[in-house]
Amino acid sequence: MLKKISLNKSLPKEVYVLSVVAFFVALGYGMIIPAIPLFAKTFHVNNAAIGAIISAFAFARFAFGLPAGKLIDKFGERNVQAIGLVIVSVSSLTAGLAQTYWQLLIFRAIGGIGSVMFSVSAGALLMRSVDDSVRGRAQSVYNGGFLIGGIAGPAFGGLLSMISLRVPFFVYAVTLLFASFTTTFFLHEKRLGKSIHNKQDPADRVTLKEALKIYPYVAAMAISFLTNWVLFGLRNSILPLFAKDSLHASTSILGYGFTVSAIVQGIALIYVGKISDFRGRKFALLVGSFVLLSGVATILVSSNWWFYILAMIFFGIGGAFEGTAASAVVGDVFGGKGGRVIALWQMAGDFGNIVSPVVLGWLVDAHSYKPAFIATGAVFSLTLLLSAKMPETRKLKEITLSDHAE
Repeated sequence: MLKKISLNKSLPKEVYVLSVVAFFVALGYGMIIPAIPLFAKTFHVNNAAIGAIISAFAFARFAFGLPAGKLIDKFGERNVQAIGLVIVSVSSLTAGLAQTYWQLLIFRAIGGIGSVMFSVSAGALLMRSVDDSVRGRAQSVYNGGFLIGGIAGPAFGGLLSMISLRVPFFVYAVTLLFASFTTTFFLHEKRLGKSIHNKQDPADRVTLKEALKIYPYVAAMAISFLTNWVLFGLRNSILPLFAKDSLHASTSILGYGFTVSAIVQGIALIYVGKISDFRGRKFALLVGSFVLLSGVATILVSSNWWFYILAMIFFGIGGAFEGTAASAVVGDVFGGKGGRVIALWQMAGDFGNIVSPVVLGWLVDAHSYKPAFIATGAVFSLTLLLSAKMPETRKLKEITLSDHAE
């Protein structure tokens, strides 16, 4: 007869260690986010120059994505992750000590290189550490570490900035050293005992040429790009401006919106991983696409500030579904076998972060907010088609057993 394999299978230790590392990274990053523009302003530069500092970090991440994947294939995830975290730590320390604008720009760009080394190696290691039956829950736990750190970071960063705008950079350097130590000490194969090998067998690696022929992988890249288009281009860039200019929301309301979005995303992550593992990745992606589109539709018909809050709730829930399920798809297909394959998928999301604020900002400047929202809804609706066409990548959770019952 057919019996279902239990979905209560425990997660391997690597998942929890990586989640702690993610918390330290996000905590420190959240500390410096409010300080970067203010610190850059002390060098008497214009807003474009301040934006260039933020863009330099993103461009460095994007440009070094594939080289980071190649390093992972050669030296293993743990080694590259630990070194990448040290690079970001040193870059943060030197950025805090910067005496000129150009020093700050260069040191932040170098931090982007270390950042992508960490994120690609952590993603690959997470995918290789779990099987399909718990992959969604593992991704949710890992994303939860980032989310909690991201919520706590800005609050601490604001307090530290009252001492000096340089202090958050120094504290960020320390949190990254903690993260690197956690990686080196707690992810050591001998300490974890039953652990995956640090480096894969080269014969098991998947090449980019092979990966790009697989529809679920290409679809997951497109979904990551479009999801970041909504979350970073729309939600983080132009939506606060729209809420303030057109919905007459106060600065505190804008802050409440991001707080509520983070809270509901955290609550959703508790359940999204289980849903993805039980109902499948395709179902989770379809739900995420529908919820995010509901957020865009809410903004299109908005007439009061509470529409903004409602849209942020939709964005938080939809982001949890899309982020977890897309990661699980890539893990199902490749199991983390190939650093460059994981890197290219992450680069697709990073590219959405880079392109969408510019494109949507141009649409707002050239026309108005509504065309930007309509364009976002039209483009993102492609995720429904991509998800509907995707075959289920989670392996069948049923096995045939001989019934020997008397």
